[in-house]
Amino acid sequence: MSQELNPPMQSPAKSLESQEQGVAAGTRRPILCLDFDGVIHSYASGWNGAAFIPDPPVPGAIEFLWEAITLFEVHIFSSRSNQPGGIDAMRTWLAAWDNQYWEKRGDRPAPRTCLVLCVHFPTEKSPAHVSLDDRCLLFTGTWPAMETLKEFKPWNK
Repeated sequence: MSQELNPPMQSPAKSLESQEQGVAAGTRRPILCLDFDGVIHSYASGWNGAAFIPDPPVPGAIEFLWEAITLFEVHIFSSRSNQPGGIDAMRTWLAAWDNQYWEKRGDRPAPRTCLVLCVHFPTEKSPAHVSLDDRCLLFTGTWPAMETLKEFKPWNK
């Protein structure tokens, strides 16, 4: 899996400078809930326990998170979230990959910050405006056929 970073359309540093733009003072941003494994973390090795996260990010994930925090209150929720060591492992993993992202880019915003301080890690599913998850279907008001559910595969399988 390629770990190359594509330059963003808008620099995350510039996005941070204007992150309050379009959000009225004192109001909360809508919640964007992101699954961790298979959405942010590539999950190539599969499940190895809540506290062990061996794989790199899905390409573009770190850049996406930097952009998302300018418009949303970002919540990262996972089956790891309510298991011992799970949230600490996700925070540590995100901080390490965020640091690597900025080392490659070379233009970290000032004051120097860390993505892990800008996102939330709830232990329960959040009342999100929208969620991104690799293991779900959009419910359109029509119930899917059982065969559709049985044959479901995430994007990376």
